[in-house]
Amino acid sequence: MNMSLSLARAVADAVLYEGYLLYPYRASSQKNQSRWQFGILGPPGAAEAGSGEEPEMFADCLLNPGPDAELELHLRFLQLQARTAETADDGGSFRPVEELAVGGSRWLSWDEAVEQEITLGPFAVARLRDGGGPLVLPVRIPAGEDVEELNDDDGLPAGRLVRRRRALYGEVTLSAAATTSQATGHPLVRLRVSVANTASPGAEPPNRQEAIATSFIGAHVLLSLRGADFLSLLDSPDWAKDGAAACAQYRCWPVLAGPEGQTDVLLVSPIILYDHPAVAPESSVALFDSTEIDEILTLRVLTLTDEEKAEARATDPRAAAIIDQCEAMSPEELQQLHGILRNPHAVDFPDSRGSLSGTGGEPEPPAWWTPEAEALVQPHMDAVLINGVPVARGSRVRVNPSRRADAQDLFFAGQTGRVTSVHFDVDGSTHVGLVLEQDPAADLHEGYGRSFYYAPEELEPLEDGKGNPL
Repeated sequence: MNMSLSLARAVADAVLYEGYLLYPYRASSQKNQSRWQFGILGPPGAAEAGSGEEPEMFADCLLNPGPDAELELHLRFLQLQARTAETADDGGSFRPVEELAVGGSRWLSWDEAVEQEITLGPFAVARLRDGGGPLVLPVRIPAGEDVEELNDDDGLPAGRLVRRRRALYGEVTLSAAATTSQATGHPLVRLRVSVANTASPGAEPPNRQEAIATSFIGAHVLLSLRGADFLSLLDSPDWAKDGAAACAQYRCWPVLAGPEGQTDVLLVSPIILYDHPAVAPESSVALFDSTEIDEILTLRVLTLTDEEKAEARATDPRAAAIIDQCEAMSPEELQQLHGILRNPHAVDFPDSRGSLSGTGGEPEPPAWWTPEAEALVQPHMDAVLINGVPVARGSRVRVNPSRRADAQDLFFAGQTGRVTSVHFDVDGSTHVGLVLEQDPAADLHEGYGRSFYYAPEELEPLEDGKGNPL
C-alpha cells in the first residue's frame, strides 16, 4: 500500500467519526439525538424538506501531471445501522424494547454505523483529461439485517439485537481539464471530484430518521497519485497560484495528506484542515466529540457516576471503549494530555557570553530576558513596518490569512480591521492584535482586551501611518 495513503488514513478515520457520539456519550443526552454533523450527503429532496442535508459535494484540485500518471480514488463514509433491542416472551417470539438487560450486560435501542470504503480506479489522468467528458461511477451499498441472539445464564433465549441497514445509492463523477500557468506556461491539470447521493426520492419528502438512514455520513475522499504530484491550494507555488485560485469547492476542502513533503495523496474533507494534518501523538483515545480537547473530555469521563458510565456503555460499543480506555489511563498518560512539560532545571541555558551555564544550582535566566528589557515592551505603543508602512494601535489594515490560519481566521479573509496592539515574542516573532471593523461588538471586544492576532505578512496596510488612506 502507498505509505502516504496509509499514514493519511489515521486522519481520515478521525474525520470519519468526528461528531459520531458526543460527550457524555449517553443515549439520554439531548445532543446525541441529532449527533451526525459532518460530511452528510442526504437523499435528494431532504434539504428542501428540512429533514436532511444536501446530496452533493465537490472539490477541484490541481495536478502537476506526468506522462503516465494514474489516479486512484477511495470514497469513505458511514452507513447508518439501526440497532433494535428485543426481549423474548414465553411464546418464543420477540418484541422491541428501549432497553434490554441480560445477565450483567445492558443494551439500548440505538443507531450505530458501519464503515464503508469504495475503491475506484486506477484511472489514467491523460484519459480523464482527453476523454471528452466526465466519468460517472455508480456506488451501491446493499441493505442488510443481522441478528445477534442473547442467552441468559442458563443458556435460554432472553432476547436479541436486530441491526438493520438501508440501501445507499450514489455516484462519483471525475472530470479533468488541461490548464496552464499564466506565469510560466507550465502545463497543469485541474481535476474535479464530485460525490452525490442519488437515492430515488419517494412520493413524500423523507422524514428526519428516514433521511439520515439513507445518507452518506462523514463522507470524504482520499485520492492517490502515481507518476504525478498534487499541488497545494493553501500554499501553492507562485507559478501555480492562478490555477489554484480558479479551483472551486462545495461542502468540502482538499488538502495534501500523509507526511510532510509528500505530494501523492490528497484528502478531500468536509472539515477545513491544513496540509499534512496529523493526529497528535498525545491523543491516545478516539473521543469522537467534535472539536474535542482530549484532557478536558477525559477528565469529564472520569467524573461520570457509575450509573452514567453504565448507560454510556449500553449506548454504543465505541462509547463503552471510551469509558474503558479513560479508566485504564495511567497518571503518566493523563499528564501527557496536559501538554509537553520540560523540566527547566534539566536544561543548560546559554549565558550572555554564549557559553553554557548549568554546572549546579538554579539555572541563570536566558540572555534575552532582563527586567529592564521587559519594561521597554509596550504593545499599545509599539509599531511594526508592513510593506514599508508603520502599523501601530489605531492603524487600519486588511486581513489576508496565510495557509496556517485556522478556520475562523479564514472566514475573515478580505475584511478590514483596526489595530489594537503590536507584540514581539522572545523568539523574534511579531503578532498584531486587531478588532474587525465589520464586527458590531468591536468596541466591546477592545474594551475587554479581546483581539484577533495575525502575523505582519497576513496584513495589508490601508493607511500611511499618519491616518491618511493609501
